[in-house]
Amino acid sequence: GDSITVAPAQTLTDAEYQNLRDMSIRCIRRVGVETGGSNIQFAVNPANGEVRIIEMNPRVSRSSALASKATGFPIAKIAAKLAVGYTLDEIPNDITRKTPASFEPTIDYVVTKIPKWAFEKFPGAEDVLGTQMKSVGEVMAIGRTFKESLFKGLRSLEAVKPLRLVDVPHEELQRKLARPNSRRFSYITYALNNGYSIDEIYRLTMIDPWFLDQLKQVMELQKQIEQKPLRDYTLDELRFAKEFGLSDRRLAFLTGEGEAEVREYRKAAGIVPVYKRVDTCGAEFESFTPYLYSTFEEECEAEPTGRRKIMILGSGPNRIGQGIEFDYCCCHASFALRDAGFETIMVNCNPET
Repeated sequence: GDSITVAPAQTLTDAEYQNLRDMSIRCIRRVGVETGGSNIQFAVNPANGEVRIIEMNPRVSRSSALASKATGFPIAKIAAKLAVGYTLDEIPNDITRKTPASFEPTIDYVVTKIPKWAFEKFPGAEDVLGTQMKSVGEVMAIGRTFKESLFKGLRSLEAVKPLRLVDVPHEELQRKLARPNSRRFSYITYALNNGYSIDEIYRLTMIDPWFLDQLKQVMELQKQIEQKPLRDYTLDELRFAKEFGLSDRRLAFLTGEGEAEVREYRKAAGIVPVYKRVDTCGAEFESFTPYLYSTFEEECEAEPTGRRKIMILGSGPNRIGQGIEFDYCCCHASFALRDAGFETIMVNCNPET
């Protein structure tokens, strides 16, 4: 819907997580679901641990597609096999080829889903988010940390005109923070840069302080980067900035350099991304499916082949005038090129692909 989603859960204790897991199983049994996939969403009161079920969908849904993409676990495919009589122990994991589908997915990365709104297309629409979904698409980003994943996702939104906030009146800022809107993230970062404490922003937004602290760390790092020119940074400092999810364009803006100069300097220093595999098992077993994401670490798990390759660049998030048909075209282009003898590499950030 209209919420930013992060997986795995970052602010639940293990006891809370296990409690929600047990509750979800009881909910499925009570509804009467015998086989297939179900999506259950909970709300947890951090003050007293009180739990409420927001919704329960006893079917494959948009949330199922996101969960499948985030974990590498093909929910729809497995649900179909269960419907015709297979058991989970009889269905092999296509990624590891060793474990059955009864093994719960374990991830060693962070996935962030961010909605895309199109209020600029509807000048008369009120930019206030509520129970009625207003987003037209979404992006999904994968990183080794929440910060890296979040800023990857924000860049993937392809904002035509980034919001630049200057001299926002105190009353207006508080109002924008208190009422959910499509620009709320920009107002939160503006507040952090202008002296608001995490507790003040939490009271206005009710966003968990852990997430606000993560944003504050990035804001503080950006202020430090502005203090000296690019060439004065050590390799460790530059790598640290990349691990925080800052793009070359952002580093160029902060240091007063050109984006090409930042990229050239970074590559010359040997700071380049590596690729990690999504394997459903936290790297416990070998992965045979080349589903990868980039990150700034040491070990690369890509294992490139010597075959001829063609990259297929996906269309990104759905938007007004652009829907799932573009992803359909990408998939069939991949099939056709494979039949022609090419190895295809598809790059996209749309979780519905």
